This record gives sequence, C-alpha cells and structure tokens, in this order.
Amino acid sequence: MTRYDGDEADAERTFAALPPAQGRGFAQTWWGRTWLTALEGTALDPGQLKAGRRLARAGAVGAVSVRPGRITAVVKDRDGTAHRADVLLQELSGGQWDRFLAMTVERAGHVAALLDREMPTHLVEDAELAGVELLPGLGDLEPECDCGTWDHCGHTAALCYQVARLLDQDPFVLLLVRGRGERALLDALRTRGDASAARRPARPEGVDAAEAYAAGDILPPLPRPPALPAEPGAVPSLDTEAAPVAGIDPRALEFLAARTAAQAHRLLAEALREGHGRRAEEPEPTVAQDAVRLAAGDPGGAVADRLAAGSGRGREGLAVAVRAWRHGGPAALAVLDGEWTPDGESLARARAALESAWDEGERPELRARANRWTVVGAPVQLRLGRDGRWWPYRKERGRWVPAGGSAQDPATALASAERASGE
Repeated sequence: MTRYDGDEADAERTFAALPPAQGRGFAQTWWGRTWLTALEGTALDPGQLKAGRRLARAGAVGAVSVRPGRITAVVKDRDGTAHRADVLLQELSGGQWDRFLAMTVERAGHVAALLDREMPTHLVEDAELAGVELLPGLGDLEPECDCGTWDHCGHTAALCYQVARLLDQDPFVLLLVRGRGERALLDALRTRGDASAARRPARPEGVDAAEAYAAGDILPPLPRPPALPAEPGAVPSLDTEAAPVAGIDPRALEFLAARTAAQAHRLLAEALREGHGRRAEEPEPTVAQDAVRLAAGDPGGAVADRLAAGSGRGREGLAVAVRAWRHGGPAALAVLDGEWTPDGESLARARAALESAWDEGERPELRARANRWTVVGAPVQLRLGRDGRWWPYRKERGRWVPAGGSAQDPATALASAERASGE
C-alpha cells in the first residue's frame, strides 16, 4: 500500500462506539449503501452477514480506529468474548491523488459538498473519469480477524456495518482510508487552488456583474401572467383500442383526472383573489373527506360504487354525506358525522341564541341532546357546529339528512329545514 505522508495527527481518527442501531438501517446515504453493497456482494456466507448485523445493532462494536488502508475495532460476541477485527482497503496511489486533487480544485462545488459532509454522485463520477475509484467495489473490503475466519466473519461484517453509519455522518472517513486525512486534503486543495488562481488572466471572461446590473433598466418588463381560464381544461380521453392493464379502470382514471383539474382550478382562483395571503390555510382533507369530495362530482355508477365501498358509508350513506358536502364542505361533513357535547360556555351561548331567535310565544318546543335540538312533533332539527353556527336537518325515511347551509341565527336555519320538509 502507498505510504501516507500527511500530518501524523491527521493520519488516524478514532470514533467512539456508536449506540445500538435498533429500528433503523445502517446506511441512509447513497455512498453508505454503496459501501455495504461492496461487503454484501463479496461475503460468501450470508449467515456471517446476519450475525454481523445482529452484533452491530446490539452495540457490540467498540471504538473504531480509521487510518490509511485500515479500519480496526474490537467486537464482542454475545457471550462477551472480544475479537480484534480489521477491514483493509487499498489506498490511492500518488498519481491518483494528483488527478483527484486537480479534478476537485477545478469544481468548487465538489469542495463545498465535502465540507458539508456530502458526497454527491457527480463528484464520484468525475473522479472515476479521472481514473480514481473512491468507493469500494466487490472484493475491495479485505477482512482480517483474530477469530481465524478467512472470509468475512460476523466481527468484520459488524465493523463494516458500523463504518457505514460513520460514512453517513462524514465522507472524509472514506478519504482517510484511501490515504488522505481531512486536514491534509484541504491543505492540498488550498495550495492547488492558489496556484490555479495565479495562472488565471487578470480579467475573467464574460460580463462584469456591475455592468450587467446597470443594464437591467433597459430590458423590457416581464410579460403579465396569463389570465385564469373560465373553467378547467379538457381531460384527455383514455378510450383507446388497446385493452387496459389488469386492475386499471380507465373511467375511474378519467374521472379522477377531471376532479383533480377542477380542484386545481378552484385553488388557483382562490390564490389569485385579493387578500388570499391573509386567509387561513385550508387543512389537508382526510381520505374519508376526499372520498366524499370526489363523490360530489357525480362520478357515475361503477366509480360511485367504488367510492361508497371504499368510504365505508354505502350508497345511501355516501349520498347523504355528498349532500352535506355541497352545503358546506368539510365543516358540514363534520356536523353530519360528529355528535359532541358543548362545554358550559358553548352551551350558555347556544341557549342564549335560542332564547333570542324568536319573539315571545313563537319559539318552537325543542328537545336537546348533545349538540342537537329537535323540534317536538316535527321532523326537523338544529345542529350546532363547533364554530357556533347552526345547521338545519330534516328526517327522511327515518334518517336525519342535511337540509341547507349553516346560519348564525337558529331561527333562520330552522326555517330552511321547515321549507325543505314542506312545512
């Protein structure tokens, strides 16, 4: 292996033992996963890999020492027996380091990525084009362990899994194994960068930034954004001669695309209204709410049946939910589905509203339960929403159904229910 000529203090790093890795993967970054691919594609005994993962997850790998060409740690078996495990990786030659440094110094983004503890794919690809393999391939991770196993054993596998976690945190670990510590590498890049800057012409090519900024006033203004169309665009037809893929319903897809376009058009129209930024943001609908929203778009037989089954409401229940949605969206649906008991303050406000809503002697007799007031002897009902508004309901075929939109005044809401019921 190539001798390391850098700062001795930078030639070896020791990392404290990592905590157990229960419930998480060993590699979260793509370069960490590539390291594990080099291990798992080389080891001949899957059982040893499984044992290594078990030891690493249990926190059996001690402090990890990293130096050029070698990684070392003490790994304890389940019975407490300690073994020294080493994993060797070929260092880069002097010529390879020269090519890597020359490539990196010409691309400032590569240096910035390394300083951010990242190893982007284009850095590795550019290094490969320069004849430098940074990440190990199959067979490159050479095991040594005092347990006597000639191939990767559970101890060296556990060490490799633990190193993948270290690589996630700091890709300079890989560069140190390849032969250069962080300080020596950055010093070399700085020296080369200074030399490269000295060779550049005094005036760089291109347009001076100050001149470009000064010319901004003579440029034509940007065009105005296009006006919002009056309605959503036409949905592409999926009616082709080719048979659909098994399990795919073209009619359902067409309907879903149409409803998505309509929803996008509505959201864009609201975003363009004056004062939109001051309005409260709408919460994301739940799956159950979205099923009702879609059903409100009159999907037709087969799609409606799927929505009814998927929502758990059945055809009749979904029809009632759609009626509520059309009267008031998610708020109306919450009143339909949820019965709740007002607290003391809310109940006092509700009773005060009921007392003041009618003139003396005109108030109907109401029977209260939770947030619902039913007119005695009539198939009409008032429901109080959590926002303090009243929703009219009427009874049809033994079932309470929405009879209109909400109102701040209970008498107004009840009149809507009575008109709907024909009284």
